[in-house]
Amino acid sequence: MSSVHVDIADDSAAAATDGFYSPAKQKAANRRPTVLTIQRARQTLCAAKVKLILAVLTFSFIIYVSSKLSSFMGWNPHYPSFVSSPSRGGYTVLINSWKQSSILKQSVAHYASCRSVERIHVSWSGSEPPSEKLIARLNEIVVLKSEGAQKTDFIFEVISGDQLASRFRPKSYPNTDAIFSVDDNVIVPCPSLDFAFSVWQTAPLSMVGFVPRTHSVNKEQNNVAYYIYEGWWSVWWTGTYTMVLSKAAFFHRKYLDFYAHMSPSIQNYVANERSCEIIAMSLLVANVTGAPPVWVKGKIYEIGASSIGSLRGRSRLRNKCLNDLISHFGIMPLVPTNFKAVSAKNEWLW
Repeated sequence: MSSVHVDIADDSAAAATDGFYSPAKQKAANRRPTVLTIQRARQTLCAAKVKLILAVLTFSFIIYVSSKLSSFMGWNPHYPSFVSSPSRGGYTVLINSWKQSSILKQSVAHYASCRSVERIHVSWSGSEPPSEKLIARLNEIVVLKSEGAQKTDFIFEVISGDQLASRFRPKSYPNTDAIFSVDDNVIVPCPSLDFAFSVWQTAPLSMVGFVPRTHSVNKEQNNVAYYIYEGWWSVWWTGTYTMVLSKAAFFHRKYLDFYAHMSPSIQNYVANERSCEIIAMSLLVANVTGAPPVWVKGKIYEIGASSIGSLRGRSRLRNKCLNDLISHFGIMPLVPTNFKAVSAKNEWLW
């Protein structure tokens, strides 16, 4: 009797929800957890599909924006005919020297120790020719400081006359696509230099350098704009730049050809105006690419006296150079940008 009583009690509890007991309902109730599990699995699968679709769409959007951004910055993989592919070798350091033998020795020794430097080319400017002893000593320094089994090539070229503008017209043509143009008193640490080279490889049409500058429009008269050459503090304040100076910058060697074949009026003007060659090169590259340069974050050091870039009245002279050269070019080709290449290895936050 006790077992029968228990069975009746259980049946009563099972039927408590609707008032009567049914074997079919009991069987359905036993199956219910399995059905719910299947429904939940389907819902989870649908949610996963939606997330996957959203992820694909997001990734596609990022790729699209990146391609547009790269094109805007001049990082375009479709190179013109003179660039078959980004340079995968090393680079040439083109040193512009101005009567500073001791500083030149330090500069050559430093750049000869950088592993990716294939050639050092010194362009000596000044009315007094260098001594044979100096040239011989520089050759010795390059041999001693060069890293690896392959020694760095060394070229010493005396520029006729007293024209800094000839720094971009070497008689011996560089054998590397990448040219690092630098003043003799400027030292860029080798890791920073190699990082800038890697940035240039992604944008071989652009000037890639460490010293940004910008310009502004002062006034317009008779629909003619007057431009002001702005220094570092304007770049720091606005976060915008339109040039990187050739005192520490990479560019493609073909720009040396383009520079040598600029119109005679531009060449004559640059030859007669001191320090205008750096603005002329920036205008030339911008005119060819239609894109801004690339500023690389990195420390650079100046040694000794800055005899090339510390002339009195430099701002006034460069304002004049900028406006006169724009008049010769017929357009204002400089493109403003606020992008900066930074090595993630040296940054805490990026």
